[in-house]
Amino acid sequence: MATNLIKITWQTVLLWLVFRLGGYLVGVLHLSLPGNVAGMLLMFALLASGLVKPALIEAASGFLLKHFAFFFIPISVGLMSFGPLVRQSGLALLAILLVSALAGAAVTGVSVQMLQRRREP
Repeated sequence: MATNLIKITWQTVLLWLVFRLGGYLVGVLHLSLPGNVAGMLLMFALLASGLVKPALIEAASGFLLKHFAFFFIPISVGLMSFGPLVRQSGLALLAILLVSALAGAAVTGVSVQMLQRRREP
């Protein structure tokens, strides 16, 4: 139990450092990209290149995904303070969310199909 907690802790620190490095690179290079997205792209590059093995972050990422809903509580509470804005622009926001979700799903589906075709002989 204690060894698993230590493993999750240092793996979370590793994930946090990559996240912070992404934010730092965005600031230094003046990129028009959010720091967290740069951190995710950096982690993807590290995983794809083999410099970081998935086992190196598996325990922490599994723990974070398992408790993923917990991270939405502050967002939900924060939205409650924007009641007037949601009443005023709620339909437009809902439409934007639906269109972007559908676009994301469509791009993901097409990408997976293209990758599967490349893999098949």
